[in-house]
Amino acid sequence: MAANGAADRLGVQVLELSEVDDQRAAAELLQRVWDADSPDQLVNAGLMRAFSHSGNYVVGAYRGGQLLGAAVGFIGADHLHSHIAGVEPGRQGSGVGYAMKLHQRAWALDRGFTTVCWTYDPLVRRNAYFNLCKLGARATAYLPDFYGPMDVGTNAGGPSDRMYVRWDLTSPSATAAASGECQEVDPAGGIVVLGRDEEGGPAPVAEAGGRRLLVAAPSDVEALRGADPSLAGRWRYALREAVTVAMERGYSVAGVTRDGWYVLEDA
Repeated sequence: MAANGAADRLGVQVLELSEVDDQRAAAELLQRVWDADSPDQLVNAGLMRAFSHSGNYVVGAYRGGQLLGAAVGFIGADHLHSHIAGVEPGRQGSGVGYAMKLHQRAWALDRGFTTVCWTYDPLVRRNAYFNLCKLGARATAYLPDFYGPMDVGTNAGGPSDRMYVRWDLTSPSATAAASGECQEVDPAGGIVVLGRDEEGGPAPVAEAGGRRLLVAAPSDVEALRGADPSLAGRWRYALREAVTVAMERGYSVAGVTRDGWYVLEDA
């Protein structure tokens, strides 16, 4: 199975968490990931306990016996909703997140679910690339201020826009991605509707048409939120405007490039 092969190759063990101490450790890890004041701002051990006991998805990812990642999801009417997942700060890009998602895919398929859905911040381009290219999921909707104003870490104070992701687990793209084939998207011939200026800020372009549109994400919005919150806020509204207007005109998100350009194509 792809999940086991990837985990073995990456030296990661993904385990369902049913003990309170393990769930508490996972909640504290997620607190560190989001720089939250308390796990209660995200998902605490008590909620994990209830989710796990009622048959939902609560896992930890370990390497060498050390907890490096955690994920929590719950069962919806016809899919698994992946509510929160994170990797220990400083360990992103080490394969832990990928191993957890492949475990989640296998877990869902074993229970008869062929779809996993979740949200992510569209400004965080490494997450966009991971979700759309590394996993072969699709961004199906842009959700302005989805959670309302947030008070967690560097996200505090701004609107909580999210991209809604649908992962069709048996689709060709997801199956190929589970075998390690990134689902790259071709930006060739795309018309830029939101670029980056020389100072790293958003540079909107007059409304454009064509079969393919390009929308830039900031280079590192997480660092930008600490260094220049005002500029990070400008990016939020500029990207929201560019993507939602394109979607209203019938475009859909085809993917994102490694260097942070959303590619939207005329449906």
